[in-house]
Amino acid sequence: MLELPTGPLVTTAWLAEHLDEPTLRIVDARGKVLPPTEPKPHYFARHDDYAAGHIPGALYLNWLEDIVDLDDPVPTQIAPPDKLARVLSERGIGDDSIVVIYDDWFSMFAGRVLWVLRYYGFEQARILNGGLLKWQAEARPLTTVVPHYPPATFTPQPQPALRKTADQILANLDSAATLLIDARSLAEYQGHESRAVRGGHIPNAAHVFYQSLLSAEDHTFSPPEVLRERFTAAGIDLDAQEDREVVAYCNGGVSATPTALAYELITGRRAAIYDGSWNEWGNDLSKPLAQ
Repeated sequence: MLELPTGPLVTTAWLAEHLDEPTLRIVDARGKVLPPTEPKPHYFARHDDYAAGHIPGALYLNWLEDIVDLDDPVPTQIAPPDKLARVLSERGIGDDSIVVIYDDWFSMFAGRVLWVLRYYGFEQARILNGGLLKWQAEARPLTTVVPHYPPATFTPQPQPALRKTADQILANLDSAATLLIDARSLAEYQGHESRAVRGGHIPNAAHVFYQSLLSAEDHTFSPPEVLRERFTAAGIDLDAQEDREVVAYCNGGVSATPTALAYELITGRRAAIYDGSWNEWGNDLSKPLAQ
């Protein structure tokens, strides 16, 4: 099997070198989220952009349909195992696949797909660092050809430690053994803007805006020393006990993933995601909040 680099990322050069690898499945996860000040709906998939041009061999996964539980009242919650197994198996993504995921917006949609795969126990997946922006900046090829791969077998093996519920967050709000990180904008964290009926943040949550962790030019992750500075500036002790549980959240568990990945790039440890995030917490009047 093709050897993947360690860590959550691969470079554009690595992907270009392995485009013809038969076990490789590239996933285009492009989506769009409007600012909270805009009228709803705020969430969109971008299959039309995929159809207009994508990395050769790439499949499209719709972050609003393919990897979510459409029966859950909270938006964008992770798909149940039977659905995910069916969707991925039909696309030719199976237990023996190598998966590289990209988008063109700070890797938040790619990060969400990576988190979903990891939650279901699939470890042979990486994010394309810089995504489509870096790929295009380097004048690498695009195509409109939609690939068709033979069906595969994807076997979900849930990893509950990677996904947190509202009840779990509430139960550990005052625990020094848990670190909460809010990845939304400062205006949302302070309660000036909100996608929910209430504005603010979960009490005791630190604030690390996901976009501050990647280059504004090509959306590559900043070097570890710069990432460390961002977390330290937010009052986070990265050298705290290794058994501390770190949980990132945003509005729907999507833009929280680059912040979680940045934490992993610094420490080598994974952060969990509060899947419901502010779309759940901010709309539940029984939950405490801070501003």
